[in-house]
Amino acid sequence: MNNDQIKERLLQIRNTEEYFEVVLSGKKSKKVNGLYKPESRELVLHNKNFHSDNELMYTAIHEYAHHLQFTDSPVPISTRAHTGDFWSLFHGLLYDAERLRLYSNPFKAIEDFEELTRRIREKILSVNGELMKELGELLIQAQKLCEKHHTSFTDYLDRVLRIPRTSANTIIKTKLLDIDPRLGYENMKTLTRISDAETRKQAETALLEDMSPDMVKRTYLPTSRVKPVDPLEQLIAEKDRLERQIKRLQHKLEEISRKLTEYQTERDEQTRREEEQERRPETGTSAGVGIPPRE
Repeated sequence: MNNDQIKERLLQIRNTEEYFEVVLSGKKSKKVNGLYKPESRELVLHNKNFHSDNELMYTAIHEYAHHLQFTDSPVPISTRAHTGDFWSLFHGLLYDAERLRLYSNPFKAIEDFEELTRRIREKILSVNGELMKELGELLIQAQKLCEKHHTSFTDYLDRVLRIPRTSANTIIKTKLLDIDPRLGYENMKTLTRISDAETRKQAETALLEDMSPDMVKRTYLPTSRVKPVDPLEQLIAEKDRLERQIKRLQHKLEEISRKLTEYQTERDEQTRREEEQERRPETGTSAGVGIPPRE
């Protein structure tokens, strides 16, 4: 594929009015497969790194995600930051590209992955989830037993089981909320943070079907679905932050300048003394000079 073909595919996946260009470097890089240059809005792809157009497309979508995140933000953001928001955007673009048949998921296309994925899901993730739900049931029993015998459940967690309290509470929630163990415990933990049953069920279905954990967090978690901050407020906050940073840097610069002046003054004074010492005439009697002895 050439530059124009790649750009055309990216715009099919997610259209944008913001200018950008695709640049094939014609080079092989040991450090990165590609990079995004926000100043010039260039998606640079080291095309000698790839063995197929599909590999090239994966990196192109990655850099395009940086472009979309950078141009959509009302305040300047780092293009190097791989935040949860970035991964959510990137994964969404990949899923869209798959549906449009502009990109092929190698983990579905390569047969070797099929059996490995099945084993991980069935023998590890699901079993892990079932065990954690079973532990949740046992912790509920322990809590009831502590109440019966008027003992501290938290003390039992702290000094007997040695399980952190927050972890124990989450484990108990996976049982009480009856979260699908096929998700694996880490995803089950995420769903315990969703209080609304209907929303939690939607998130559970999304994880089982076509959403990555980052996408689910950004879509369904309450903290991720709050109303976006007004762009004007964001810009004012960013301006204040930069002004505070500039003030700190200015103070630091003044301190360094002061120390430089002190050191330079000392150096000049030392040089002056050395030069005076060199110009000062020598004193004393030289060897062999004087009245010769009488014979």
